[in-house]
Amino acid sequence: MPGGHRRGKPTELRQGQSEPRFRLQSHGELRLGLGFPALGHKPASESRGASLPIGSARLSPAIGLVQQARLPRMTARKRTTMQNRVHKSPNMNRSSSAYSTSAPLLNRRQMLSRAAAWAIGTATVAKLAPSSAADVEPVARRGRIKHSIVEWPFTTAGDKWSMERLCQVAKQLGCLSVELVPAKYYPVLKQFGLTCAIGQIDMSPDPPFVYGFNNPDHWPRVMKATTDAIDAAAAFGVPSVICFTGYAARNPKDPKSRLISPERGARNCVEGLKKMVGYAERKGVTLCLEMLNSRVTDHPMKGHPGYQGDHTDYCIDIIQRVSSPRLKLLFDVYHVQIMDGDIIRRIRQYHAYIGHVHIAGVPGRGEPDATQEINYPPIMRTLIEVGYQGYVGQEFIPTRDPLQGLREAVSLCDV
Repeated sequence: MPGGHRRGKPTELRQGQSEPRFRLQSHGELRLGLGFPALGHKPASESRGASLPIGSARLSPAIGLVQQARLPRMTARKRTTMQNRVHKSPNMNRSSSAYSTSAPLLNRRQMLSRAAAWAIGTATVAKLAPSSAADVEPVARRGRIKHSIVEWPFTTAGDKWSMERLCQVAKQLGCLSVELVPAKYYPVLKQFGLTCAIGQIDMSPDPPFVYGFNNPDHWPRVMKATTDAIDAAAAFGVPSVICFTGYAARNPKDPKSRLISPERGARNCVEGLKKMVGYAERKGVTLCLEMLNSRVTDHPMKGHPGYQGDHTDYCIDIIQRVSSPRLKLLFDVYHVQIMDGDIIRRIRQYHAYIGHVHIAGVPGRGEPDATQEINYPPIMRTLIEVGYQGYVGQEFIPTRDPLQGLREAVSLCDV
């Protein structure tokens, strides 16, 4: 219709007839009757639509399937009748705002064209936003497990996230911590409102688990790194710092090196840790001795052939002999399953000595999903049952989309 619609009313619906998506109202307004909610608008069941001036290009975000909209057609007879009503109305004349022609009127084709342009712009903005509402909703909701994410798998594998991205994801999922990060990143965690559940020791350029308390030759270097980690943890409020027995070889870099016997290695660990734990007690920081598997040989971070503390009972014996509340076990379910199994019974047996927990899928150290053998929800419920108050750190190496993998893993453990 030339010149556009000036005034109209909703068409009455016969039984079984669907409501038109666009309805013309008085005062030059276009009213949207979409059957779904949009950002900033109530659902159609609560509101009959959003009114928009025809003479402007301001369109509601509720305009979705514009190309499917149909404007009600008006016959010349109806148009004449409406115009006569306007002239006869004592409260309305051509100078009134409701009848003003100061703004250009849009015909049906112009309206659809502008609406389509708006839709294209909205789609562009949507690409910059999360793909769905689920992407920004936390999955850690129950509050019975304190969730944490271990840094190294997600900054060195998969998408190789930056520390800022990892912190963003942790916060997004409802996790409380990003752990085993270098102390220099503690301020970054604080910016995101996160803590570090357990601090790392810096044995660069070597991995932190190769040299440990089982060999007095390495004590100066190991104790210096541990002391520095304890100081940084105490300053930032990190509750724990990791520690290791070390490899059985006297010189781990020499394949022909003599080995330290398990008995001597345990005695050395007890002596060295007694020296170190006193400082941890004064600083209010707990040392957590990690048990690692020595069976897996196909990846340097999936198994550690030669590591001396490769059984739960061996590490527990050391901890009991040191006899300090500031020395606990880092119970890594992945490593324990590979070397000892019997996860739930061991948690119940040794729960008083467990200071931190790590999880990953077995075999492969991938996502704890349906492709691996460990049933994690009963393990998490057992931790709650025995009164475990520490953190559970996700330490799997991502084999697919890391965000989705973390979302599923945290949700799985949030019992």
